[in-house]
Amino acid sequence: MVGDQYGSTDDGEPSGTACKPIQAAIEASGLDRVMVVVIRHFGGIFLGSGELVRAYGRTAAECLKSAPTCFAKSKVPMGAEVPFELLGLVYHQSTIFKVEDINQDYETGTEGTTMVTFKVDFEQAESLKNALKNHCSRELEFY
Repeated sequence: MVGDQYGSTDDGEPSGTACKPIQAAIEASGLDRVMVVVIRHFGGIFLGSGELVRAYGRTAAECLKSAPTCFAKSKVPMGAEVPFELLGLVYHQSTIFKVEDINQDYETGTEGTTMVTFKVDFEQAESLKNALKNHCSRELEFY
């Protein structure tokens, strides 16, 4: 589950007895970017729909509660065709905004430019664009 996007399957269980309670447990946990996989071993006793729902929901909730978590920020890939004379400014702003995986490709840009690609925190992407536009003497096109 990532934000409001998710995928699920009851995979042979009666409809709605596995996915819905597991999804409800994920939503109740407040976690994002999480995956829950449940493997059920059939022990010869038929639980019935109600017990299946409770078993899947309770198991998922307990696992999510006890699972180790970490804070993860979304990184957005960005790129711009940068004139050579503005590379210093772009690199200066990239350190201020703590961009990652910065690369230059001299083969891609037009003459006198290079394609600079990098990843930046999702929350800072627009601010970085604005900072570069405000400090550059020429218009940069972002990809």
